[in-house]
Amino acid sequence: MTAISESTRRSGELMERAERLFPGGVNSPVRAFRSVGGTPRVIERASGARVWDVDGNELIDYVGSWGPMILGHAHPAVVDAVQRAAARGTSYGAPNPHEVELGELIVGAMPSIERLRFVSSGTEAAMSAIRLARAATGRETIVKMAGGYHGHADALLVEPGSGAIGMPASAGVTIGAARDTLVVPYNDLDAVDRIVREHDVAAVIVEPVAANMGVVTPLSGYLEGLRASTARHGTLLIFDEVITGFRVARGGAQQRYGVTPDLTVLGKIIGGGLPVGAYGGRADLMSLVAPAGPVYQAGTLSGNPLAMAAGVATLSHLDDGLYANLEIAATRLEDGLVAAADAAGASVQVSRLASMLTVFVNDGAYPAFFHAMLAAGFLLPPSQHEAWFISAAHRVEDLDATIDAARAAFDRIHEDR
Repeated sequence: MTAISESTRRSGELMERAERLFPGGVNSPVRAFRSVGGTPRVIERASGARVWDVDGNELIDYVGSWGPMILGHAHPAVVDAVQRAAARGTSYGAPNPHEVELGELIVGAMPSIERLRFVSSGTEAAMSAIRLARAATGRETIVKMAGGYHGHADALLVEPGSGAIGMPASAGVTIGAARDTLVVPYNDLDAVDRIVREHDVAAVIVEPVAANMGVVTPLSGYLEGLRASTARHGTLLIFDEVITGFRVARGGAQQRYGVTPDLTVLGKIIGGGLPVGAYGGRADLMSLVAPAGPVYQAGTLSGNPLAMAAGVATLSHLDDGLYANLEIAATRLEDGLVAAADAAGASVQVSRLASMLTVFVNDGAYPAFFHAMLAAGFLLPPSQHEAWFISAAHRVEDLDATIDAARAAFDRIHEDR
């Protein structure tokens, strides 16, 4: 733990207490600031495009709870929906009307999803989709992309490779759990086609737009090629749209690129910031899931009424006008950041799709950039290879202030080089 400064004293004190309770002081690794150094800010409240830490420091937020806060924090409609749902009970362990309403909204937005199952996290959704694909095809091998993240299920925590058998990427994951996972480079269609031709592959799982190695968009024809190759060899295509679903378009990346997967994994936005996930696809595939079929999957908190109500309230606000405004805002931020880096002579690249982007700061300078922005009042992802998220609550003045602060940070980094 670094020394506690006066302006972040309470955050520092709370993190010292947290380190006595939680591994690394956090309940999800990236929050520990290990990639950038320093003491994490402990957030006390949030509203719109802003968060406030326990010391009262106000920060313009580009983490957005890692994507779901597309309307901004504490949107009145979402807060009202959750409050009204909570007043009727927080969990039933039984069907509730909100899950039907949210399910209909999702099916209406994503034609590839004819039926779906709600779960409590993206990890659970991806794990369940893989199990379903194996049952449907009678095959065991799956393919994922190097750098792609699909949660922390054992079969998906494998080392990057190039067509090689996956090896465990975490202690506690057995070689047996990882050996049926083949890893190929993202955007390398030939590698995927070769693997599905040479192996009996149950499924190819892919983030249609990579967002966990920075925002990396698919090359022209890549997703279409995946669809054609998997279909040709009887392999299922799974789109992990935990981040891109309802973020890059109302119908997700599959709508934006016009490619229809067999199964889709969802999370983030569909719960309006509450814990949720879902997987869905063709009716014939989903009919294999218990109790309709032999693929077992269950969850006491699946379809939780609070998460469902928050999701309904969020998705009900996502119309064409909102997406158009997000595109305008994101373009303004992207262009401004590029211009700021160019003016400073800094070695920076900005990659963006829709309302998510990554600022790649070269020469290992991202920690310096992160802390310069934090000191100026901007909360960025505490890792170089994560996405920034823009919400409908970010105003023009917020974006312009971000660009100004980035210009100063780039100047400082360039001078230090």
